[in-house]
Amino acid sequence: MPFTFGEKIKVLLGRRGMTLSELAEKTSQSQTNMSGKMKRDNFSEKEIKEIAAALNCTFEGKFKMNDTGEEI
Repeated sequence: MPFTFGEKIKVLLGRRGMTLSELAEKTSQSQTNMSGKMKRDNFSEKEIKEIAAALNCTFEGKFKMNDTGEEI
């Protein structure tokens, strides 16, 4: 089963030595709001990109058609 965005963010936080509170601050959110989004795994693509930037990462969201290999 693939990791959820929340699980991936937790891994990145650990690797960056950053707390959820620090991430919330860097993305101009409250810690409570960020914690809720993590529990619900409820992030917009814009938020994922902001989180990626705060964690010094690149987010590449795309669809890949399995039968043709075409990426959209």
